Amino acid sequence: MPRWYAPRLTPLSRLVLCLCVLVLAMSAAGAQEPPRVVVSIKPIHDLVMGVTRGISEPVLLVPGGASPHDYALRPSGMRSLQEAQVVIWVGPELENFLVRPLSGLPPDAHRIALLHDADLVTYPVRSGGIWETHDHGHGHDHGHGHDHAAAHGDDRGAPDAHAWLSPENARRIVRHVAGMLAERDPGNAGAYRDNMDQLLGRLGHLEQDLAQRLAPVQGRPFIVFHDAYQYFERHFGLTPAGSITVDPSRAPGARRVQEIRQRLAEADVLCVFSEPQFRPAIVATVTEGTPARAGILDPLGADLPSGLEGYEQLLRNMADSLIDCLIDEG
Repeated sequence: MPRWYAPRLTPLSRLVLCLCVLVLAMSAAGAQEPPRVVVSIKPIHDLVMGVTRGISEPVLLVPGGASPHDYALRPSGMRSLQEAQVVIWVGPELENFLVRPLSGLPPDAHRIALLHDADLVTYPVRSGGIWETHDHGHGHDHGHGHDHAAAHGDDRGAPDAHAWLSPENARRIVRHVAGMLAERDPGNAGAYRDNMDQLLGRLGHLEQDLAQRLAPVQGRPFIVFHDAYQYFERHFGLTPAGSITVDPSRAPGARRVQEIRQRLAEADVLCVFSEPQFRPAIVATVTEGTPARAGILDPLGADLPSGLEGYEQLLRNMADSLIDCLIDEG
């Protein structure tokens, strides 16, 4: 039978082979996987997906149709958290269900509470549910303070957690996330920054378009289901008159309903908006026998596609809902 022999290598061949093995080993060691990113709610997930486009896909914890105010974390979500290297959430003011799970993560898991870490424009939670129109200044929220509570007469209030509904805050979230990921994943730093630049350009166009479209409804009063839209209202100079409920996890009582009905008449409210995440029957009760129309506002984009397109459509849908209800074509 024939016998097989390994080819005899010359000293030069051995040297080349060793160098090739060394280069491959160094390349494998330097090829770092992108960090595993978990994001709490859909609008933030959409923005983060824009930053990580072509690099990785972050995990979403709270499904689009669920409310983070009363969400119960699923086992699959807990597993995603335990495997995460980066967790991005709004903060305990919104996703209180995450406080305990996040405290149990390894020390090297990077946590970003956007309300506190991303230098967002913030406003305090509005007290009660009846608001005077002079409390809601017009104009864009392009200030640079971390917390604008003092500027609005209440430096003791907790920050309103619905900060993603401001295009300015969307830009700040994109910048913060892109910078953080570029630092933690230097091999993809250029891609994160390129994605960031594209996102910022698209958000600028979105803001200009919405400002033009919403100008005709400035000064037209409306009431929302719960106080989730302050950042959108302030950014585009809208005129909210109140909210049906202060706590969306609790149904308003009879006295509260009567106060809102009185507010409808006093402020000449044109529309009352419900939300897809909560039962809309209370809106019918509030508006019964009044000229106020009913509409729907969705602060989370329950059924929208993922990615920046979903975030853009979220804000466009809100603008459409306001315009359709506040401008009576009849």
